[in-house]
Amino acid sequence: MNTAKIPSQDFDAFRAFLEESSGIVLGENKHYLVLSRLGRLMREANIDSLGELVEQMRKPFSRGLKEQVIEAMTTNETFWFRDSFPFDILSQTILPDLASRRVRLPRIWSAACSSGQEAYSISMTMQEFMAENPGKLGEAEILGTDIAPTVIQEAQAGRYDGLAVARGLSEERKQKYFTQQGLHWVVKDEIKRRVRFTLANLLQSYNPLGRFDVIFCRNVLIYFSTESKRDMIARMARCLNPGGYLFLGSSESITQHSDAFELVRAPRGSVYKLKEDLERGRLAGR
Repeated sequence: MNTAKIPSQDFDAFRAFLEESSGIVLGENKHYLVLSRLGRLMREANIDSLGELVEQMRKPFSRGLKEQVIEAMTTNETFWFRDSFPFDILSQTILPDLASRRVRLPRIWSAACSSGQEAYSISMTMQEFMAENPGKLGEAEILGTDIAPTVIQEAQAGRYDGLAVARGLSEERKQKYFTQQGLHWVVKDEIKRRVRFTLANLLQSYNPLGRFDVIFCRNVLIYFSTESKRDMIARMARCLNPGGYLFLGSSESITQHSDAFELVRAPRGSVYKLKEDLERGRLAGR
């Protein structure tokens, strides 16, 4: 598939399908990205054009193909303790706050968790806090969700090669929280036991996921339209417990999309905290 030969109507149809099915807004100049991520898949499926791909995906019983395409277009770079400051804030600010409010069993959501590094990093942070502050918090539940079945399976396995564990993970934590099996490193049960992974589309209802005290939704909103961002933030606000926290990526802001949160600044970064005095109607963005 040559990007120069992708008819504009085919590219526009694919952009519409991607936004409709996953919420991701593909820029007008992303022909090369489509080629690089879908070229092999299309060759293996004997599909000659982007227009034919869209046509095939819209047919009944095409779920497998749709999942492969969405996964190829949404899989993003991930690594351990990304940017480090969110985990410092979690350990030094949020977990002490939850302990002071007697939140015994905190729930934390890692949205768009990819292959699990963020969720397991949260679990390691919890493990270290609980070791330093025995009895202050009970066992947390950490939920990791993603739209791609393959990465959810990888996350559930908790099995990573040497290159993956080298990205953001200190040697001390690698030795402490992983078991080496041949050329791979497997997350130990003490870290894995509080983490659960499931499929979820951020455009769909969050009600089945339950309520949370902390949400990590980092470097995700940048891929969505303004309307989708506003809707997602409003629904995240509704599924946070009073005084709950929301982490976004370093370049992301919700100032223009919601008034349900206040910005809490820390020495190396910031986090959004749900305003406890807002009426539920304002939390919904109405």
